[in-house]
Amino acid sequence: MNAAVSDFDRGDVLIEDGVIVEVAERIDAPDAAVIDATDRIVLPGFVDTHRHTWQTAFRGVGADWTFADYVVAVHGTLKPHYRPEDVYLGNLLGRLEALHSGVTTMLDWFHAAQSPEHADAALAGLRAVPGRSIFCYGAGYRTDDQIDAEVRRVRSDVPEDGLVTMALGLRGPGEATMDMVATDLKLAADLGLRTSVHVDGLTGGRPIAELREHGLLFDTTTFVHANGISDDELRMLADAGSSVSISPDVELKMGFGWPMTRRMLATGLRPTLSIDDCPSAGGDMFATMRTAYAVQRGLDGGLNSRDLLKFATVDGAQACGLAARTGSLTPGKDADIILLRANDPTAFPVTDPAGTIVAAGHPGLVDTVLVAGRVVKRDGQLVGMDLSALQTRLLESRNRIAAAAGISLDGTWRPHTESE
Repeated sequence: MNAAVSDFDRGDVLIEDGVIVEVAERIDAPDAAVIDATDRIVLPGFVDTHRHTWQTAFRGVGADWTFADYVVAVHGTLKPHYRPEDVYLGNLLGRLEALHSGVTTMLDWFHAAQSPEHADAALAGLRAVPGRSIFCYGAGYRTDDQIDAEVRRVRSDVPEDGLVTMALGLRGPGEATMDMVATDLKLAADLGLRTSVHVDGLTGGRPIAELREHGLLFDTTTFVHANGISDDELRMLADAGSSVSISPDVELKMGFGWPMTRRMLATGLRPTLSIDDCPSAGGDMFATMRTAYAVQRGLDGGLNSRDLLKFATVDGAQACGLAARTGSLTPGKDADIILLRANDPTAFPVTDPAGTIVAAGHPGLVDTVLVAGRVVKRDGQLVGMDLSALQTRLLESRNRIAAAAGISLDGTWRPHTESE
């Protein structure tokens, strides 16, 4: 995924102190430890630019939900019963899932900070996993003073150069005044934080134009979803250097509308990809790429498989402010690398690697994962994690929350919304 270097049928990647120092067909390094990548596709790890990881315990329960169902169920019914320990386990197991499936960099869009202890637990869950994570603290519906103090407190404990860094989740134009948005953006600038915000144009408004009128479009903001945003507003985002994140599975299933992939490209934006939430969608980038690809091909025949790989690697790293550190196999970048099994019966024979990954890829192909040169998954198994014990704790967490919320886990629960 380095535009300056072609793909190799057979190649070497040399890593020193966690950093890629050379990529070539053959490298002479007799003293190096060797990871045998025979019958493996070697590529940069995936980048997920938006995931609500704390919800992991309720995987699959929202497969049939609309967005209105999701809001009532997750935020109205379940979230009030989350304790800090529940947040910790959700983030830990959710981040492990992402790492297991080849997501080396993930932005955790956290909007369950019901107390400082909840925020600290979410951060601790990310830190317990050897992945590159961005803790995106969602401001939520609190006063400016409350947000300011709490974000500054969390920021003081998150260095800029660690594997776990920080961003700020804005109160968006659909849920806050322009003055509130401006306050959040000033706070982020003061603390050196990038920002992320959910936005759409489905109700007939022009949120991007309104932000531009107030001078609130910046190249440090990622706009999530953006379904229904007009072409001229997309060009405003492109002109500002902003980035976008689409979650095709959730957007299609929950009624957001068609993913905006091709329209974004036409206006100069580079889309990035994200999972969003695991109660409603699968947590791996392979399925996300495939949905985005198939939908756009069905709509207008646009995109090719390499486009999708760029969205999931190079473009995702750029949107997260990490283009200098990850996203491609480039000397000077950290060694965030995944090895996919090319001899797996579901992928063999691999004639076009990019096409195979996008059309037929799945987490079962992920053999080895490195983050900053550290092997965190080897021979298909996560390294140094007692997965069974953690899964037992997550089940206990899920069952306790469900009992407290008074809901059934027998597959019949569907939240009651006002539209019903």
